Amino acid sequence: MESMLFSPLTIRGLTLRNRIVVSPMLTYSAINGYTNDTHLAHLAKFAVGGAGLVFVESTKIDPRGCSTPRDLGLWKDEFVPGMRRIVDLVKCYGAACAIQLGHSGRKARRSVPWEGRTPLKNFPGVDHGEQWDLIAPSPIPHAEAYEAPREMTHADIAEMVDAWSQGARRAEEAGFDVMEIHGAHGYLIHQFLSATANKRTDRYGGSLENRMRFAVEVVRGVRRYWPEQKPLFLRISATDEIDWTIEDSVALARTLGEHGVDVIDCSAGGMLDSGPVTNPVEYGYQVKYAKAVRHGSGVKSMAVGMIVHADQAEEILQAGEADLVALGREYLVNPNWALDAALKLGIPAPYAQLPPVFGHYLSRRQRAFKDVRNSTWQMGIRGDGK
Repeated sequence: MESMLFSPLTIRGLTLRNRIVVSPMLTYSAINGYTNDTHLAHLAKFAVGGAGLVFVESTKIDPRGCSTPRDLGLWKDEFVPGMRRIVDLVKCYGAACAIQLGHSGRKARRSVPWEGRTPLKNFPGVDHGEQWDLIAPSPIPHAEAYEAPREMTHADIAEMVDAWSQGARRAEEAGFDVMEIHGAHGYLIHQFLSATANKRTDRYGGSLENRMRFAVEVVRGVRRYWPEQKPLFLRISATDEIDWTIEDSVALARTLGEHGVDVIDCSAGGMLDSGPVTNPVEYGYQVKYAKAVRHGSGVKSMAVGMIVHADQAEEILQAGEADLVALGREYLVNPNWALDAALKLGIPAPYAQLPPVFGHYLSRRQRAFKDVRNSTWQMGIRGDGK
């Protein structure tokens, strides 16, 4: 059986060398929104290790949308050169490079995870150029410990649509191959989608169609600047802990597919701080969402969530449950996961997954192992007979 995991996939004008995606993983290492060497070191190794598509972490399109003071930004042109360095490095090793653009809405202005992820009331040393005020569709705090956000006006909504659009323009200038809109995990777009977080009585609230309106406007705005030949992804919480259902996600995917979204990245949860929406968390626990969205909407899907093993990833694709598989923390354990998977699945010429500067010598090493297969060392006996 031919591997699907290691077969190319063409989406619009982009052909990925395989179906293996490195998910956007927040490093919280930016200084005032700017990239630095930490991001280069973090991302380059995944491209070297053979992944088909490597994502830069969630990057904010507005300073008010930063989850923490250490978030990456793309809200001004000065950020583009640093991003271009990342793109050039990732692409020179054969992977495509993607960026996720988002806004945290009422979940903004928190400390980094290892400092408690608690709401910040004072934020000295953060140069966002304006008051870091909280905005959301309705003045409802995320949780008891959080401050209530300011309800967005129609002018605010138009400003955020334009901010995503300009973020897309800057992403194109930086050379990214793929852009993803972050619409999951209780952040701003998800807040508009949720009937619990969104209590508006205008055209952005009430019915499902109205609650989807902001997402539609963001996608349409992005597509005005994001080239026709380049894929556009959208990350969703396919279900959440309160009121968003898989049926809602299928309807959203169908609608946004008509406006230029090519792949739905299927995560879950985030409206509460209580943890994953699916319990217990087990291997592939969110794959069912990717399957439902793919088959229900006709839009390609990406599966994510405890995808760890090569045969597991292969089975997801062979079963038609998703078009791409995305791995996050497993890639922190093993940046060469694609090579490891190729070896375990018996892919011909597995070391061709790596750049020649590495693959050539590993191929020679493997041939050397074959040469000693029948030696006394291989049988566990020392050559001197002792």
